[in-house]
Amino acid sequence: MSAAGMNAAQSEAVRYLGGPCLVLAGAGSGKTRVITQKIAHLIEGKGFEPKHIVALTFTNKAALEMRERTAKLLEGKTLTTPGKEGRRVPVNQLTISTFHSLGVQIMRQEAEHVGLKPHFPIMDSSDCFGLVQEQLETTDKGLIRKVQSIISLWKNGMMSPDQASASASNEDEMLAAIFFRSYVATLHAYQALDFDDLILKPAQLFAENEQVREKWQNRLRYLLIDEYQDTNTCQYELLKLLAGSRAAFTAVGDDDQAIYGWRGATLENLAQLGKDFPKLHVVKLEQNYRSTVRILTAANNVIANNPKLFEKKLWSEHGMGDSITVTACNDEEHEAESVVFRLSAHKFERRAAFRDYAILYRGNFQARIFEQVLRRERIPYVLSGGQSFFDKAEIKDIVSYLRLIANPDDDPAFIRAITTPRRGVGNTTLEALGSFAGQAKVSLFEAVFMDGIEARLSARQVEPLRAFCEWMQRLSERAGRDLATTVLDDMMEAIHYEAYLYDAHDERQAQSKWQNVLEFCEWLKKRARSRRRSRPRIPRPRVMTTPMVSAMKARTCSA
Repeated sequence: MSAAGMNAAQSEAVRYLGGPCLVLAGAGSGKTRVITQKIAHLIEGKGFEPKHIVALTFTNKAALEMRERTAKLLEGKTLTTPGKEGRRVPVNQLTISTFHSLGVQIMRQEAEHVGLKPHFPIMDSSDCFGLVQEQLETTDKGLIRKVQSIISLWKNGMMSPDQASASASNEDEMLAAIFFRSYVATLHAYQALDFDDLILKPAQLFAENEQVREKWQNRLRYLLIDEYQDTNTCQYELLKLLAGSRAAFTAVGDDDQAIYGWRGATLENLAQLGKDFPKLHVVKLEQNYRSTVRILTAANNVIANNPKLFEKKLWSEHGMGDSITVTACNDEEHEAESVVFRLSAHKFERRAAFRDYAILYRGNFQARIFEQVLRRERIPYVLSGGQSFFDKAEIKDIVSYLRLIANPDDDPAFIRAITTPRRGVGNTTLEALGSFAGQAKVSLFEAVFMDGIEARLSARQVEPLRAFCEWMQRLSERAGRDLATTVLDDMMEAIHYEAYLYDAHDERQAQSKWQNVLEFCEWLKKRARSRRRSRPRIPRPRVMTTPMVSAMKARTCSA
């Protein structure tokens, strides 16, 4: 592999394969390039098969970028693996993913070793919010989120309910400790995992099962870890167990860019790396390709007093650059107006386009005032980040019904739909149903109609379950022949969602949420009408073939 275009430090980081390697990559120093070039070097120069390489990062966006750049590097290249020389590199066999995606891959294949069915459901944050709310028996959202966060931190720290109880040091932690055990038990009864379990369970499995651990160590023979400074205790343990005695890995990180301590990430992992792997080779990337000297000087001065594990100083060949100015504003509205007016003036002077500009702010709470000023000045914009409309709880509630119509085996959708609004089905019933479904290795929906369920549940418990499932079956059958808009209207009328919102929230919140639901339903109907005009409808039993479900499938998140 040609190292053309890389500086000396980058080239060293790419080519070093003598043992564990830590690449200290300052901001803008080309860390993603180092990772992708190293993958190419392992395959082209060292004869690794793509299926034996895994690169891990923290976001789907970063993983996608890494996959695209790696595919471009390896385009048209051939393997040098003995016996396979000359074959095109099967890039699709590379594992370039988030930690959670790798955890899903491991758990799907090893589910039986942890007492799960292979198609176990994955509960998202809002699903787990509901579990905690049910156990706390409160509508205090702040308290529910706090308990949920504490439990998540304990899982990330690999703490058991017993250890959590012993370590609880304040009132919130003591409250969380009381419900931690039942939260874990409920997930187990549902045959489900939450996002934290996707890393915790593989780490526990590898620690306890030598045969499974060696299987995965032999499968994933070289590890590359991006943003290593953001790993938590559980992620580090998983990496150590995967690396094993071979210790064939490259960790890329920067202690000056650690920002996720609030979710369990710890810089101790950087310090611990050298202790756990005494032969650790450290490479520093200090040349910045993104900024001018003036910006780097300011940044270096800002972080000069930070506690440091490794000394480094960024430098650049981009010249001094423009002076940094600080503008004092009277209030947030004055600040937003100042930014927008400067943007407009600069665009006019340079004859530029609005797409050439970006407004950066510290937190999402500042977006509203900027949006108001931009709208007032009739400046088009796209909001990046913040909560997506489709991630709002009320939208996900409605989507759960649509997902279940499209796929009755969707367990998380089943749990959310049957409990929102409540229809006489509580946690005890769902836990018993989940246990029965897990033993039978079927979905919750299918388990409702199986012989033997009456032995686990009373007639009073079975009746609302079957009534709900039969209603969903009727909707599914109608979806194949009736207008999607009609099916949607009938579904919304049947679930009494507006009344549920006004019962569960204060009037202002309920009104806002119901408006979101109406807007969402209108969007679905427009999609349905548009598609009906453009193509004929082909009835298919039990599967909704309307635009609203195909749109929802595209929105459905899988870890």
